[in-house]
Amino acid sequence: MVICKTPGVEPPDGATVIRPTVANVADLLREQAGVRGDASAVSDGRRSLTWSELDAEADRVAAGLVQLGLVAGYRVAVSLTNRVEFVSCYLGILRAGLVAVPLNPTSPTGEVVRVLADSGARVVICESDTAAAVRGAVGGLADALAGADEQLRARTVVPAVVVVDAATVPDEQGYDALLAADPMAAVAPQDPHALAVLLYTSGTSGRPRAAMLSHLALLTNIEQAAATTTEAMGPDDVVLGVLPLFHVYGLNGVLGQVLRQGARLLIQARFDAEGTLALVQREGATIVPVAPPVLGAWAELSDVAGRLTSVRLVVTGAGPMTPEDVRRFETAAGVQVHQGYGLTEAAPAVTSTLMSTEPKPGSVGKALPGVELRVLDEGHEVEGADAGEVWVRGGNLFDGYWPDAGEGPDADGWYATGDVGYLDADGDLFLVDRLKEIVIVSGFNVYPSEIEDVLAEVDGVVEAAVIGVPDPETGEAVVAYVVTEPHQGLDDARVAEQVRAHCDRRLARFKQPRDLHVVTELPRSVTGKVAKGRLRATEQRRAMGLA
Repeated sequence: MVICKTPGVEPPDGATVIRPTVANVADLLREQAGVRGDASAVSDGRRSLTWSELDAEADRVAAGLVQLGLVAGYRVAVSLTNRVEFVSCYLGILRAGLVAVPLNPTSPTGEVVRVLADSGARVVICESDTAAAVRGAVGGLADALAGADEQLRARTVVPAVVVVDAATVPDEQGYDALLAADPMAAVAPQDPHALAVLLYTSGTSGRPRAAMLSHLALLTNIEQAAATTTEAMGPDDVVLGVLPLFHVYGLNGVLGQVLRQGARLLIQARFDAEGTLALVQREGATIVPVAPPVLGAWAELSDVAGRLTSVRLVVTGAGPMTPEDVRRFETAAGVQVHQGYGLTEAAPAVTSTLMSTEPKPGSVGKALPGVELRVLDEGHEVEGADAGEVWVRGGNLFDGYWPDAGEGPDADGWYATGDVGYLDADGDLFLVDRLKEIVIVSGFNVYPSEIEDVLAEVDGVVEAAVIGVPDPETGEAVVAYVVTEPHQGLDDARVAEQVRAHCDRRLARFKQPRDLHVVTELPRSVTGKVAKGRLRATEQRRAMGLA
């Protein structure tokens, strides 16, 4: 473990700050290709690549993007499901000194338009499952610019499209053509502070924006996670890769650690309770990083313990998991669950029960090496079991939000997470609430304000309120209440039909309301704000059959 100083910040006496040994995330791939070239690196059921083969393909992606005229710092959007090409494209983008912009492959055209326009991506890589939304977005940008003024046209980019494993249309390029570039080994830029990834999240504002993660932040968190315990990942491990690679947990928490350790990654496009369990059993997976709903689904299956005999480590995060749910899975599977806490802005891992002397029910563990935590209430340090807002500091933190680096860590390197919790006497963190009204659906953040804005776009809807409720399959689900204009002759069923059709066009599937209620008014507090606590209470009564 290397001790150093976080740039611009003096760590307290005795604090450990991790310094990566490489400067570009893609250099981790080069190192593994040098020492484990013939070993299996990644497989997805269609393709399997060794470390040397993955390294060579990343080189060709880098060369192909450079031949398209891209230069260091340009953004490349990736709209791919979990597959080998996601890995080679991501690493090729970084090796060329470019910035990766992973997109949720379920995003509808409207969301893709927003991200492409906001990021200024010069190229977007897609596949058969995502091509329609990407083509619609690119066409929409082009149409919008056709009637725009000269200044807007000058600063707005209509990206080129590269298509993986599907037919192209005019002006697009196939992935094979991209790989046909001169395969001479690319030399990755060696500036660790350079921007590596834009990951779209809503931060503390509730408005979707991109967190700016440098190579240094990503690599630091990879090293921090590697330093947790001897139980952590090693080169002999076989790792389940079902977490979405466009999400920070799958991208850096799983793939980043695989690159660091030289383990084998079993990529699966999407979770299927029986199918994923069969993959774990068939391939002898030893490490299973998943979102909490996965463990809930597996706990219901027969002989889950007999089918997880190869597994030595189960880790979960990206959402809350109650002590009862943990015990239920551990009893059914005979495997201990280790939990962690993280956020996109921390690349992502902050704590883990792997750091604890013994995992405690309800705790998400201690801070990783090189990560500092404190709990503040109105600016004052909280002691004992009193709760406050969780603040974090470490070399793994983001540089602020795109494009102006706003709302990042303060001058002393601390970042307010918006989560509420407390630290016990051993330094274990317990989360008790959120300051932000985030709803976590299958490990993905859903921000009520974003959904409410979309609902308000529907003709006849004058107001909307969105809350999260417990869901046995996804952890939480979105529930929406909408108020319609009076005297418009709109019946509830017609309004609901219009709202759902609009959500299908504007929102990714996991963001769409599970339940939709058309009401005449929303409950309000004495100050006039929507009383969402009363809406949650209504949903609790409804779940109990009392409403």
